[in-house]
Amino acid sequence: MTFSKKQKGFTLIETIVSIAIFSLIALAINETTLTIMRQSKEFRENTTISGLAAQYLEAARNLPYSQIGTLNGNPRGTLSDLPNAIDITVNGIDYKIYYVVSFVDDPADGTILAGSDLAPNDYKQIKLYIKNTLTEKTSSFFTTMAPKGLESLNGGGALAIEVFDAVGQPVPNANITITNTALNPPINLSRTTNTAGNWVEVGLPESSNSYHITATKSGYSNDQTYPTSAGNPDPTKPDATILDSEVTQVSFSIDRKSDLVFNTLNQTCGAISGVGVQVQGEKLIGTPNVLKFDNNYTSNYEGKINLSNIEWDNYAPGLTGGSLMIYGSSPIQQINLLPDTSQQFTLVLGPETQHALLVIVKDEATGNAIEGVNVNVTNEDLEVNLNKITDGSIWSSTDWSGGPTQVNFADPTKYFDDSGTVDTTTIPTGVRLANFSGPYASSGYLTSSTFDTGTDETAYTTLEWQPQSQDPATEVKFQIATNNDNETWDYVGPDGTASTYFTVPGTTVNTLHNGNRYIRYRMYLSTSDDTKTPVITSVNLNYVAGCKTPGQAMFSGLQSHSNYIITASMTGYQTKITEPIILSGYNVYQLFLSI
Repeated sequence: MTFSKKQKGFTLIETIVSIAIFSLIALAINETTLTIMRQSKEFRENTTISGLAAQYLEAARNLPYSQIGTLNGNPRGTLSDLPNAIDITVNGIDYKIYYVVSFVDDPADGTILAGSDLAPNDYKQIKLYIKNTLTEKTSSFFTTMAPKGLESLNGGGALAIEVFDAVGQPVPNANITITNTALNPPINLSRTTNTAGNWVEVGLPESSNSYHITATKSGYSNDQTYPTSAGNPDPTKPDATILDSEVTQVSFSIDRKSDLVFNTLNQTCGAISGVGVQVQGEKLIGTPNVLKFDNNYTSNYEGKINLSNIEWDNYAPGLTGGSLMIYGSSPIQQINLLPDTSQQFTLVLGPETQHALLVIVKDEATGNAIEGVNVNVTNEDLEVNLNKITDGSIWSSTDWSGGPTQVNFADPTKYFDDSGTVDTTTIPTGVRLANFSGPYASSGYLTSSTFDTGTDETAYTTLEWQPQSQDPATEVKFQIATNNDNETWDYVGPDGTASTYFTVPGTTVNTLHNGNRYIRYRMYLSTSDDTKTPVITSVNLNYVAGCKTPGQAMFSGLQSHSNYIITASMTGYQTKITEPIILSGYNVYQLFLSI
C-alpha cells in the first residue's frame, strides 16, 4: 500500500514578510526601551537637581540677613557666585552651583527712581543656578528674603540702567555686566533687563568713576562705559560714579548686527585686489575724535572687503597708500548702515594724479544726487576748459583737421572717413561742406573713428553738437553705430532704425545701444542754397561706462592753482557758478542745484 504525504513550508515571500514584521516589533520594543531609559535618566536627574535646589536654597535662608549676598556681587555676602561656583558630583554627573543675589526696590513704599524711597533695598532676591557641566543645561530657582526690621540704604547708592535700540525702542533681556575692580573685594554682577529694557541696581557701595558697565545681547551690537586712559582721556560715556543716597542713570543703545561689503573696482567695473582701505564709523567713544570703529583692511582677490556682524553706523572709506585714488563711489562718500541688513559700498578707483577734483552735484531740496548734470571746470590762467556729465563721461570731438583714415580714436584731430565733399581744415576749425571755387557741395558726410568706452557695461545717454541752430537753408543730422566686435557698423537714428536721424541736439540715445563697447557717429551735412553751408564745431556723446557714481564727475590730472571755476547746469535747474576756488592735491567739491 502506498501512502501519499504532502509536506507544507513557508514560501520566500512569507519568510520575508515574517522577518519584516519581527523587525518592526523589535524596533518598537527597542525604541520603547530607550524612551523609558531616557525618561528614567531625566527623572533621576530632575530629582537630583530638585534635591540640590532644596538643600542650597535652605542653606541660603539659614544665613543671617546681613550675610545673604555673593562674594563679588551686590549685596556682598558669603554665597558663591559664578566665578566661585561650587563643584559637586552626583550619580557620576558634574554640576556647578552658584547664586545671584540682588536688592529689590518694592514700589509698595515708593521707589528711589521716583525719589519717594530713600531706603530702596526693601528685600533681597536669591537666584540659585545649577548647571550640568556636560550638557550645559542650567536650571534656576529663586526665593526672597526680607529683613526683620526696617530696611536702610546702608550707605549705598543706586544705578539705573536703560537699554534701547537704534530707534529708541526698549531692548528686553539684554545682558548687563557691572564690574568694579577698585573695591575690595571687587564687584562682578550679571543682570538682565526687564520688558521695558531697564534694570535698577540698588545698594551699591560709593565709588568714583570705577563702575564699568556693558550691555550685550546675542546677535546684537554692544555698548559700554569707558575708563579714562591715555588713548581715550575724555570718554563720552565714562565709567559710572555711585554716590550714597543718589541714583546714577546710564543708558545704552544696541541693535542687531549687519554686514557691509566694500567693492574696489576700476572704471570699467573690474575688481582690484590688494587695495588698502581705512574704514571709519561716525560714533565717538571719546572727544574730540576717538572713534568707536576705525580699522584698516585690504581688498581680496575679488576686490572685496567683507565686514560681517558690525554695528549700525555711518561708515566712510579712505585709501591707505598705493597709486590709486577715488574717482567716485556709490553711495556717495559714506553709507548709512542700518541694523539687521546686508549692504554694499562700491569704490570706483583710477590712477592717482597729484592734483584732482571730484565734483558732487545734489538737489538742494532733497539732497539726492543728480544724474546728467553738465559740469564745466575752467581756469583762464592755465587755459583749462573741461566738461563732464555727472554719473557719466563724454566723448568729445572739436577738431577734425587731421583728416581721415584713422580707424580707432587716438589722435583727436583725425577721423575714419568722409564723402570727399566736406571741409575740415578751414579756420575757424569745424566741419562744413566743401567749397569748389564758388558754390558749396550740396551734401556730404563724415564718419568718426571708433571710440572704445572700455567695457561692454556701457549705457549711452545723449548726443549733442554745436552750434545748435543752423541757417534755414541748411541741415545737420546724425546717426550712430555700436557693437562689441569693432567691425559691424550699422548706423541708426533715435528709434533704432536706419531710416531716422538725430536732428535735435541733446536727443536721448536709444537703449538698444546699451551693452556695447565700441561706438562711431556719422554726421550728414546738406544745403539747398549753394552759397550757404552748415557748420559743426563740436560733437559730444554722453555715456556711462561700467560702474555708476551717482551725481559725481571726476577731473584728474589738473595743476595746482587758485583760479578754478566750476559751472553746473541742467535743464530744469538754475545754473550754479562757483567763485574761484583753490585746488591743491585731491579735492572734493559739493554743489547744490535749486529748481
